[in-house]
Amino acid sequence: MLWLSLAVATAQTRTLTGTILAAEEGPLPGANVVVKGSTTGTTTDNQGKFTLKIPAENVTLIISSIGFLTEEIAVGNRSTLDLTLKTDVKSLAEVVVTAFGVEKEVKSLGYGVQEIKGTALTEARSSNVVNALSGKVAGLRVSSNGGPGSGSTIQIRGASSVSGNNQPLIVVDGVPIQQSFDKTYGSGISEVNPDNIKEMSVLKGPNAAALYGSRAANGVILITTKNGAGTKGIGVEINSNVTFERPWIKPKFQNTYGGGNGYRTWYNDGWSGAITDPLEVQQYQAAYGKSAPLTGTEGTDESWGGPMDGRLVRHWWSGKEVAPLTPNPNNWEDFWQTGQTVTNSVAVSGGNDKGSFRLSVGRMDQKGLVYFNDFYRNNFKFNSAYNFTPKFSATVSAEYIKSGGNRSYTSGQEFIWSHRQTDWTKLRNWRDYTSVHIQRALPGKPADSDPPNWQHTFFTNPFYSSEMLPSNNEKDRLVGNIALNYKIFPFLTLMARSGTDVWTDTRISVTNFERVRNGNRTPGAFTEEVLRRQETNHDAILTFNKAINADFATNIQVGAISRTNYYKRNYLGVGELVVDGLYNASNANPSRNTAQSAIEKSQVNSVFGALEVSYKNALFLNATARNDWSSTLPADNRSYFYPSISGSAVITDLLNLQSNVISFGKVRASWAQVGNDALPYQLLQTFRAGTSWAGSTPEFYENTQIANSTLRPEITTGTELGLDVRFLKGRIGLDVTYYNQVSRDQILAVEISKASGYNSRVLNAGKISNKGLEVVLTGTPVKTATGFSWETTLNFSRNRNKVLELAEGLLTYTLATRQGLITEARVGQPYGSFFGTGFEHAPDGQRIYNANGLPVVSTTPRTLGNVQPKWTGGWLNSLTFRGFSVSALVDVKWGGDFFDEGTGTARWTGQYEETAIGREEGVIGKGVYNAGTAEAPNYVPNTVIVPAKTLIAYNNPRSYHEASIYDGSYVKLREATIGYQLPAGFLNRIKIRSAKVSIVGRNLLMLFKNTTHVDPEVDRFGANQQGFAYGELPSSRSIGANLNLSF
Repeated sequence: MLWLSLAVATAQTRTLTGTILAAEEGPLPGANVVVKGSTTGTTTDNQGKFTLKIPAENVTLIISSIGFLTEEIAVGNRSTLDLTLKTDVKSLAEVVVTAFGVEKEVKSLGYGVQEIKGTALTEARSSNVVNALSGKVAGLRVSSNGGPGSGSTIQIRGASSVSGNNQPLIVVDGVPIQQSFDKTYGSGISEVNPDNIKEMSVLKGPNAAALYGSRAANGVILITTKNGAGTKGIGVEINSNVTFERPWIKPKFQNTYGGGNGYRTWYNDGWSGAITDPLEVQQYQAAYGKSAPLTGTEGTDESWGGPMDGRLVRHWWSGKEVAPLTPNPNNWEDFWQTGQTVTNSVAVSGGNDKGSFRLSVGRMDQKGLVYFNDFYRNNFKFNSAYNFTPKFSATVSAEYIKSGGNRSYTSGQEFIWSHRQTDWTKLRNWRDYTSVHIQRALPGKPADSDPPNWQHTFFTNPFYSSEMLPSNNEKDRLVGNIALNYKIFPFLTLMARSGTDVWTDTRISVTNFERVRNGNRTPGAFTEEVLRRQETNHDAILTFNKAINADFATNIQVGAISRTNYYKRNYLGVGELVVDGLYNASNANPSRNTAQSAIEKSQVNSVFGALEVSYKNALFLNATARNDWSSTLPADNRSYFYPSISGSAVITDLLNLQSNVISFGKVRASWAQVGNDALPYQLLQTFRAGTSWAGSTPEFYENTQIANSTLRPEITTGTELGLDVRFLKGRIGLDVTYYNQVSRDQILAVEISKASGYNSRVLNAGKISNKGLEVVLTGTPVKTATGFSWETTLNFSRNRNKVLELAEGLLTYTLATRQGLITEARVGQPYGSFFGTGFEHAPDGQRIYNANGLPVVSTTPRTLGNVQPKWTGGWLNSLTFRGFSVSALVDVKWGGDFFDEGTGTARWTGQYEETAIGREEGVIGKGVYNAGTAEAPNYVPNTVIVPAKTLIAYNNPRSYHEASIYDGSYVKLREATIGYQLPAGFLNRIKIRSAKVSIVGRNLLMLFKNTTHVDPEVDRFGANQQGFAYGELPSSRSIGANLNLSF
């Protein structure tokens, strides 16, 4: 009877094979093919193919995939079925990549996610791909110093940690990569080649990223790279991009008075030495009269010197001769070279019914604005997927990155401490003036031997420093993973994956050259540092995906992860070279060497689970749970658990409300917790090595930070509510998100009395909240039958941050200090408040002056501003007509202060145009004078005339911090492109599949700013020390071209 039953069953079934395609995209992997009215079904493989046992007669298949219209197909007597699914325009079921690379429909998510396609990153590109996200993602802020190969600070929805990492986790093809901020050398995402990116998904906050565990409290940026899937045969893609950049925002200089002081400008010996030579005395007095002090003025690095009226004076380049003292109004432009970035990428991809691959090679060469500053990056990327059997498949993703460069000089402070008459072209050609340049020669000491410069008291010729004091690095990085997938049943899949990110960076910086300054010899010196860092993740995930019945479906994931981190640093500082110019440790005086070494190791083991239940593909409930065990926490607190729950309801589907006006409507809500552990070695007291002398036995000292063996994990709790509505069949879309996040039990090193013998103590002692609103408005205002289309996206984000608690008895926590000004976390105020010395103000805000006509300085420090912006936003417009396309992005940051020490100093030293006013006749400070009493004030306009230099001195940022606090608002035309897609008919005749050429630009227009002299988008220190500016490289405007070909 058993054999008879089997025979009957066999006679009643047959095998159906086929291929499911995506409209305009090729094979569609992961599509569901289900026999209607049953639970029999399968999913397509990486090439869109499927094989299914079906009943012999009267079969209808339901074929569905995320983001496409569901089709019901009567099979009839066919043995093969090929079908192309159309994009689901009605429900706009976009697909985004979420945690662990799982693709989900936007409508099923209970939290906010934004996706950026790779094509949006490759035309008007930045050398650091994350900079291209500015203005495109609501709630995401990027700040960078802009130097070759430099890093960027990324924040999503504000700062959540008082002293820890506030940057999101970066994941590339399932591999977390290290994103620790490094202003000079870059890190993590800055080494990704944008030509390899298929898409980026920005998971905002703990609600979206809970499954990623302890590093996901600040969100996650998921990068999915191109893998060759869908390629027919062999395909070749070539992209070439070249841009040229020039300094953008020029300070407004004064060109009336030269360098020096006392209305005198005179070069003597580089140190403002006494003028004693009879010829020089005669020349000097001819210019300034016999009553002027007989000293040079070049040792004063300010511009309070003589009028640049053509009088004859000695310059650094004129030797014993005199030459006219005249302005050099274009010397700022002359200082910089034209930067250039050239990027070329070639990719070969292919596929068949068994698998696919993509192999790419990319090279970027960048020349900075500063002479001798450069950077290069080589990317070698390989992705592959292969189906060994219908059940067993594997994917491999690997990338080797070789990068390096010279960042010898990255300062712009030559125009803060300067002589306005300086001719930088002559200084760049300093070798031409070595024979005439005069330097100090003190009796009984060797003559000075500095390279020619406009002075020698404080500064070395910057062009000499750029050339002769290189700061080079060479970095090797390998990022990759291999994943094995086994389909146990059609509804049950096991994935095992192992990935690593490992890099080694060797940095050699020449810090001094052998020379004589002021009669004293200084030796050559250099440092060599070798860094190695590795993160390895092993994870296994079991996925159950099955329809319970016609209405209900479920998806369940359970998994385990093991993560290990390793860091090693070896450092050698050579304080004295035996032979100058030979940078080798064996060429050193051992007694002047400094050696340092450090090793850190940590491990986190985790288990997690995720459940999704859907009803009629319109109502979704998601829950996750994760437990971590961290080696950096004490045994009693090592294990920490955090859950999340979210839900979404597509109201238009549930209530059948679709119409020509409202085509889609969804509400969503979520609640989540995410834990975070401590840095390594904070549980037990550690020791630090002292400096050994001349080979003596090294000494070790107890660390001045008291460890804490009872640390608890940090916990971030987030609540999120959202609304997603689409109108006019998707022509208009509105997405609104409200979020409230609170991070507690912050792990801080709290300052304690130094009388204890220690400086700080590690505690769980902080609580910060972030509340905010994000709005994304999308639309296609115009779309005609003739091929013209206008698409627009407007995003807005407003975050309100507040420090709720610190340690018991502690009201402030210092984040950074500069010239006595403090940025701090202060209870009751937003994170990043400025605290320092200010001026007294009348009730209407005007500055108060005393009877001498000088500003009244507050007797106690106070809060002067905050780095947090009031809101940020962006407006992207794209116009297309047949083969032509135009796009433009406006980027907005409104509010948020910064301490511009550079502007304050340049005013104090007489560089900027406002300092030239009233130097002879005096000036009156703008403000009021209290003509009454303290008890009964009577404020009247200030009318007291004071010397200009005396009043301008109140801009000195070292003493009067308020004068250098500026509004950081800006509105920029961030990027623009004009492109042309060549006609397909023409390309087919020359065997080219597609070709597009574009004119591209970044930082093209400053539409609004509240600063006079600088671009307010500046970041000197980065990370948690934002809001400082002092002599950074100027922002730059870049213009170039992009060519994309595919065969």
